[in-house]
Amino acid sequence: MKPRIGITVSLSIHEDRAVEALERAYVDAVLRAGGIPLVLPSCDPSDAPAVAEGLDGLLLSGGGDVDPGVYGGLPSPEVRAVEPERDAWELALVRYAVEVGLPVLGTCRGAQVLNVAMGGTLVAHLPAITAREHCLRDRWSEAVHGVSVQQASSLRTIVGADVIGVNSLHHQAVDQVGTGLRAVGWSDDGVIEAVEGLGESPLLGVQWHPELLPALDGHPALFAWLIGEASRFCPAVVAAARTDELAPTLAVAAA
Repeated sequence: MKPRIGITVSLSIHEDRAVEALERAYVDAVLRAGGIPLVLPSCDPSDAPAVAEGLDGLLLSGGGDVDPGVYGGLPSPEVRAVEPERDAWELALVRYAVEVGLPVLGTCRGAQVLNVAMGGTLVAHLPAITAREHCLRDRWSEAVHGVSVQQASSLRTIVGADVIGVNSLHHQAVDQVGTGLRAVGWSDDGVIEAVEGLGESPLLGVQWHPELLPALDGHPALFAWLIGEASRFCPAVVAAARTDELAPTLAVAAA
């Protein structure tokens, strides 16, 4: 049995009709890592427990900005593509996931949602605090700068390097780190690029888009981490793996 990974989506318009949008790269990343991707449309926040109970892991995808009002921030003319329904839905999902120990991986906006769900805040517009360009959309498939990784961290174990090259498609980032998280990755201008759960908490957020860098070292490992944590979370997956391990012994005993 493969672990079931729920992937959040953006709200969009196609041919004048409302649609749920998800870049195929997320689905492919989960499939390559050995999971079953389940696309999650935005629902009422009260439905978060019912949806999460059918999952073994949660992948928070990228997208528009989180509403500053959610984390006590001020309105900003640079904030764009805000989706209040999506904000409320994803925050509810993350908070329930944390409550029950469901593994969570957030990419770009997803890392920001993870941080806000834990009580953290965001930098509304990075050009206001740094001269480095963090939104290089025409170079989405290549590493454009390095992220220094905290040595004593789960992220360091996962990516296997002190510095990892990343793409950069964002204009916001984590500011004050939420309760239960810690910063474990930084760009050279001091912007937080990764956060993870304290202790054994299976929470990880990266500010870049690893799903778009499948051929570069370290990035597929992030999805492998999610699948591994999801396998440990789900009793059925653990039981299936245990049965596979015992199959040769059982066969001999039956003979």
